[in-house]
Amino acid sequence: MPELPEVETIRQGLAEQLAGSRIRAVQLRRRDLRVPVPRGLASAIAGQTVEAVRRRAKYLLFDIGKHTLISHLGMTGSWTFASSKNYVKHDHLSFQLTDGRELVFNDPRRFGLLTLVDRGEEATSPWIRDLGVEPLSPEFTPDALQRLAKGRTVPVKNFLMDQRVVVGIGNIYASEILHRARIRPSRRVGRISLSGWGEIVESTREILRRAIGQGGTTLRNYRAVDGESGRFKNQLMVYDRANLPCFTCSVEISARAIGGRSTYWCKVCQK
Repeated sequence: MPELPEVETIRQGLAEQLAGSRIRAVQLRRRDLRVPVPRGLASAIAGQTVEAVRRRAKYLLFDIGKHTLISHLGMTGSWTFASSKNYVKHDHLSFQLTDGRELVFNDPRRFGLLTLVDRGEEATSPWIRDLGVEPLSPEFTPDALQRLAKGRTVPVKNFLMDQRVVVGIGNIYASEILHRARIRPSRRVGRISLSGWGEIVESTREILRRAIGQGGTTLRNYRAVDGESGRFKNQLMVYDRANLPCFTCSVEISARAIGGRSTYWCKVCQK
């Protein structure tokens, strides 16, 4: 599933190419995504102008006329500009723009989301309202994390991946963040010192910004709006490197499931 850097890369590409464009028509080919696409979606936004493309957590927010389209990519969703009207399998929705371009949402596994709310009401949407802090925002601080972790016994990796605590961090970046912070992913959050949370905050910002700068990480399906793969895969220090030597100390990278997810770390560098 795309994480924050991938969604932000897509947002940037869409904002650059789509903001200010007018939608001539909307083609909805099938409604059966994670939840059915609202029947009135096409008629509500046809003829309207895309004023902005924003991001909240792993959700894309298209401000279109009086509405905001909330989109989640699920496991395999993508937004790309089509060079022709030769639609391919799993193209679920398309915006036909007045300048002749076409923006297409494709999702083979259909775990994505397309829903519509009134402008300014997205924060109260059931998809958005319970989300935690943005990790690149000023509110993401060591003090805030320590308060949220107080009295809890969950592993720190699970804590960072809890979207009610911190948004946008999934399995790949949680492993990379904790390696840079030199903290073992199984460490209980209630035992992490304020200075440890400081290392996590700094590492989170560094890893996410670097990943965004590289267009995210492509392991399987993810592609940016221009069809390009993410390049951060070449900078992964521990993720998916089980039994390979640590780049820092040369000890083999360890791996096991934590919270049902494959987890990678260096038993020497991370304590």
